[in-house]
Amino acid sequence: MEVKRDILWRVYLSFIGIVVLSLVVLGKVFYIQRVQGAYWRGLSDSLHQKFIELDAERGTIYSEDSSMLSTSIPYFNIYIDFGADGLREKNGRRFTENVDSLSLCLSRLFGDQSTAAYKKVLLRGYHRTDRYYELESNVSFEKYQQLRNFPLVREGRNKSGFIAEVINKRLNPFGLLANRTIGLARANAQNVGLERTYDTLLKGETGRRLVRYIAGGAYVPVEGYEIESQNGKDLITTLDVNIQDIAENALLREMIANRAEHGTCIVMEVATGKIKAIANLGMQPDSSYWEDLNYAIRATEPGSTFKLATLLSLLEDKKVSLSDRINLEGGSWKVAGRTVYDAEPHDNKDFTVKEAFELSSNVGMAKLAWTHYSGNPNGFVSHLRNLRLNQQTGIDLLGEGTPVVKHPGSHTWSATTLPWMAFGYEVLVSPLQTLTLYNAVANNGRMMKPYLVSAIQESGITVKDNQPTTLIENICSETTLHQLQECLQGVCKDPEGTAHTLFQNSFYPVAGKTGTALVANGSRGYADHIYQSSFVGYFPATHPKYTCIVVIKNHPFAKVYFGAKVAGPVFKELADKLMSVDPDFSLPYPDSAGNNTRSRLYAAAPGANPVADRQATAPQATPQLTIPRQGIPDVKGMGLKDALYLLESMDLKVAVRGSGRVKEQSLEPGVALKKNETILIQLD
Repeated sequence: MEVKRDILWRVYLSFIGIVVLSLVVLGKVFYIQRVQGAYWRGLSDSLHQKFIELDAERGTIYSEDSSMLSTSIPYFNIYIDFGADGLREKNGRRFTENVDSLSLCLSRLFGDQSTAAYKKVLLRGYHRTDRYYELESNVSFEKYQQLRNFPLVREGRNKSGFIAEVINKRLNPFGLLANRTIGLARANAQNVGLERTYDTLLKGETGRRLVRYIAGGAYVPVEGYEIESQNGKDLITTLDVNIQDIAENALLREMIANRAEHGTCIVMEVATGKIKAIANLGMQPDSSYWEDLNYAIRATEPGSTFKLATLLSLLEDKKVSLSDRINLEGGSWKVAGRTVYDAEPHDNKDFTVKEAFELSSNVGMAKLAWTHYSGNPNGFVSHLRNLRLNQQTGIDLLGEGTPVVKHPGSHTWSATTLPWMAFGYEVLVSPLQTLTLYNAVANNGRMMKPYLVSAIQESGITVKDNQPTTLIENICSETTLHQLQECLQGVCKDPEGTAHTLFQNSFYPVAGKTGTALVANGSRGYADHIYQSSFVGYFPATHPKYTCIVVIKNHPFAKVYFGAKVAGPVFKELADKLMSVDPDFSLPYPDSAGNNTRSRLYAAAPGANPVADRQATAPQATPQLTIPRQGIPDVKGMGLKDALYLLESMDLKVAVRGSGRVKEQSLEPGVALKKNETILIQLD
């Protein structure tokens, strides 16, 4: 009995324990469900749901004539939720009744699978109840529009299960054209160019969407929990697509011909400071060229184009006049233990200051600076600072290099710094800074701030309009300005000028300066004899409209490297093409004696050009007549090259017989011009 009682006691105790435990569990379950239910459901949602960001549609970048330079194109990833209630209602009749026609349409649209293959894919997904099956990715907007009208899909997301995820991709319609300046909008790297500078405006405001994670790590959007994004604003740039195209092609041809390492070409509108074109090309490992870096805003030793600042200082301080004479020492001069060399030897005689500048004599500029500023180098440096050569231009483009203009108090100043600075060494400025200075000379002394964005728009409405900004009202006195303009024109037309040969047959006046600088090659220094060729100037010289700079870094030991031979032709090709189509200018007309000067006369009314009438046009050696652009010109007496250029620039087809100069032409001068008409010219 005692044993039986002991066993029963244990059984009862165990039973009571189980009952108590069950009551505790049931109580806890009730407490969790009824009291803490909301908390735990929220915690569950937080583990399976979250908000993701929705990128706004990025704004478009336009050229000044409204051509799209960079825009966002929508692409779509298409998913199917085979577990959608509407798709499976009534035992899935909606799906089964449409699967055949839908498969046929998908096969025709995408063309990657047969109708039977698409049907097999759809049936497999339906039977497995895939919740977020990826059907196609990177679907274009045109194909997406067609997809929306397909059987089943057109019934909407809830009934069809079709889900479209929008992805915007950045596209530069013109490809290489101004690629580095316009910039790149990249998901996994820092943007560059205007895309970076104006990123906050272009990207708009990010939206949010609630999504729920499902099996396999995929997620589906939760309906009704979405905050719309706000699209980015558009940029209207100052760039001209046609000028940009001319600049890039001219630069590319010259760089290929010389196997140059990299180069840049910038075109600025004289009166406003608008950048009309900015081309940057660098050689790639496969010897092709691409816009890899913005060389236009990188500071380098400018070389002889810097001599304009030296001459301005000397003239403004009245240290010299253009008629003063200086001995160029045959092109070699020793100072403070070092020797200054000219690019080419000269006669050991005196030259005028103007001739020394036109010859681009390093010796001449170094001697003048040493003679007049060695006792007060700050007097020279102060002029450079007043010209803002020690400051960035402030262009609306991130990444502009910091210039270096030494002064006597700096630790790098030496006894030879002053004479070397006088011809563009021991100083670092960007091509854009040099261009800004020359543009000021062209603009009657007014220095304009270069800029790339003229307006910001939202939904086609201008919200900000950028106006031209004056940096310096007068860079020098009017007397000095006219002397500088005279020297720059002399470089291109006087026999002594380094660009005389290049522009001797030009049909419009040019003012400019050549530059050839020996540049360092990293740790190897100057041993590899790498030259940087440059040309900067403005045209037409008497009534400037555009200023342009070309800077090209040649390959080591290049045989052709002078500025007039490498950079000059790029400038000339660009200027020739712009002048030949400019409606504000009339074409030249030879006189009765057959003489044909190449100065183009300004044809616009007085005051039509903001920078017109700053100086009188120099008297012509022979009478100069003008013809209307719609009339056939008289090319008798011209050489073949000039006649072809003139006639073809007026959209005439030219047939040629003989050799020498033009003796006869089949269409009489003054006859109405018809586009694509053929004219026969007989050469003597």
